[in-house]
Amino acid sequence: MTNFVLVAGAWLGSWAWSEVLPDLRAAGHVVHPLTLSGLADKQGVQAGQQTHVDDITDHVDRLGLRDVVLVGHSYAGIPVGQAAERIGDRLARVVFVDSNVPADGESFVSSWPEGRAQVEAAIEGNDGFWPPLTAADCAGQELDDEQIARFLAGATPHPGATLTEPAVLRGPLGSLPATYVKCLLDGAEPNGDVARLLTGERWELVTMETGHWPMFSRPRALARVLLEAAGAGR
Repeated sequence: MTNFVLVAGAWLGSWAWSEVLPDLRAAGHVVHPLTLSGLADKQGVQAGQQTHVDDITDHVDRLGLRDVVLVGHSYAGIPVGQAAERIGDRLARVVFVDSNVPADGESFVSSWPEGRAQVEAAIEGNDGFWPPLTAADCAGQELDDEQIARFLAGATPHPGATLTEPAVLRGPLGSLPATYVKCLLDGAEPNGDVARLLTGERWELVTMETGHWPMFSRPRALARVLLEAAGAGR
């Protein structure tokens, strides 16, 4: 039995995984969708990046979880990658879903140079939080009108410090057993950092013909990918 710990990206909470959960549970696994501090039902609280790392590791520690598959989508790949190091032999595999990956001493915005000034200005102008996307930002990602409406209704401002604080890695990320899921409508190739990690023996690449939010656009296909990744971690 695998313990899946699912962490969605910026602006989202545990609710974003609702259509992925049934197939994981039907396969006999336990699923832990998490909401990070400052988001969704925990919204309005200021949090830094290490707060989000602690959210994940504290959950694993508190419940004494083993055989853990940590799943990080988009922004959440950064705290998930750090948490994966810290839970040690309790980790079965880490899955990065169309996500950023942590680099020691680097932040979310430092890995996104073309948009850094825009993100930092938006945070400064919104009391320290990154405002959610608009419907126009979701175009071209295989989301229908109902899915976009659901996304926008649930999205909450994202704590800005989590995007600007640097990651802290204790060892090489490439030593972790990992699957990287590339959603092709959001770009045909992984970024350079991910491409380098994929040359290692412990990382594998999986592609999905969908957009950046597969938990909405292709939840059952995403569940199959996660189940296969869990199998690869055994």
